[in-house]
Amino acid sequence: MENYTKLKDLVASIEADAEKFFNNGNSAAGTRVRKGLQDIKTLAQEIRNEVTSKKNTGK
Repeated sequence: MENYTKLKDLVASIEADAEKFFNNGNSAAGTRVRKGLQDIKTLAQEIRNEVTSKKNTGK
């Protein structure tokens, strides 16, 4: 559950940069958004692995 909380915080942390990029065309903010999304992807995969592991050990 700890990683899920981190995931929510990470999504919230890129919101301002996403707004700057999409509404104002700030390309540096776009780079930060892309990095944040990569971090989200990595964390999401870790969460998937945790869920699978927990699910399989419960059998």
